[in-house]
Amino acid sequence: MLPSNFSIAEILRYDAVIALLASFVTCLLLVCTKKWHGAFSMDSSTGVQKVHTSPTPRIGGIAIAIGVFAGFAASSHGIAAAEKRAILSAILLAGMPAFIFGLLEDVTKKVSVRIRLLATMASGVLGWGITGISLTHVDFWGIDWLLSYTIISVIFTAFAVGGLANAINIIDGFNGLTGGTALIMLAAFGIIARQVGDIPLAFTCLIIAGAVAGFFFLNWPTGKIFLGDGGAYFLGFTLAWISVLLPERNASVSPWTSLLICSYPITEVAFSIFRRKFLRDGQQATQPDAVHLHTLANKRWAKRIFPKASKTVRNGLTSPFLWCYALLPCISAIYFRHNTSDTLLALVACVVLYLLIYRKLAFFRWFPQRKS
Repeated sequence: MLPSNFSIAEILRYDAVIALLASFVTCLLLVCTKKWHGAFSMDSSTGVQKVHTSPTPRIGGIAIAIGVFAGFAASSHGIAAAEKRAILSAILLAGMPAFIFGLLEDVTKKVSVRIRLLATMASGVLGWGITGISLTHVDFWGIDWLLSYTIISVIFTAFAVGGLANAINIIDGFNGLTGGTALIMLAAFGIIARQVGDIPLAFTCLIIAGAVAGFFFLNWPTGKIFLGDGGAYFLGFTLAWISVLLPERNASVSPWTSLLICSYPITEVAFSIFRRKFLRDGQQATQPDAVHLHTLANKRWAKRIFPKASKTVRNGLTSPFLWCYALLPCISAIYFRHNTSDTLLALVACVVLYLLIYRKLAFFRWFPQRKS
């Protein structure tokens, strides 16, 4: 660890700018050359979860991966260079199974959800293999005792990483939603890392945020390019691995802080599984539907507030509603990072708020009606 008393000029280092530019230029090239690769890379505008109006390239994950690599290559000098490069290299190498199998789904449409889940879990195991880091405590004695055994710790980490990676893919429904949410989460992770003096991790978050921002500029608000499964799984793995690194590298940070930061996508996927399994006549948990929170926000809020906007414009204007919700757990995590009980209370409050908002959007009321 290095001292945390560095200047704002050091924060705005060129490696994050390089990551942003590399990602943006790659996205621009992918959009401009879509007539050559569109037969494989286009996302159709037909389907139960489709809200865009024309086929669009869904390989934006390539740009984010290139952006992260460019940031890694540019990080050879300056504050925390060696340790920062070690973190980024582990992310790039371990994230390849998640990225490759997601990208294969983008171009072939034939990779099952189970295979992609296993690939993201494999990335978690590979991350441990490269770094020797896995989740070893959650601040509960019985569970912490189990996690003291390496095999259990690695399996637990693999499930956690795979779960968050798939959760990020679940919320990838509107222009800018996943990219904006990821930027908010990366900002929270980076701020906490900065506050506890973990400068290498803070700068790592900044570089990854630069790569995401380069994609974001062409994804929001008009959706010139989409993240795709490759991008969603790679970005999901990256966020999951940072979630593991933050408490494992900094004992003063509660491990529940990472869960709180990531609570929006995790709550979305957990509630979607529950809703499909128990509230929709035993529907398969992996079967897509059009009643996610972001879909309801588009139907209830964006259409009402922007009635004259085109479908494409409303698509992009839906995401800010969800960004506001994603901000709440991230801000709470920054304030409660050292206190497990406060973090857990904030987590419960955010989940309850999610359920109340969902009920309001789905049933036009905040609370269940009393039976007479």
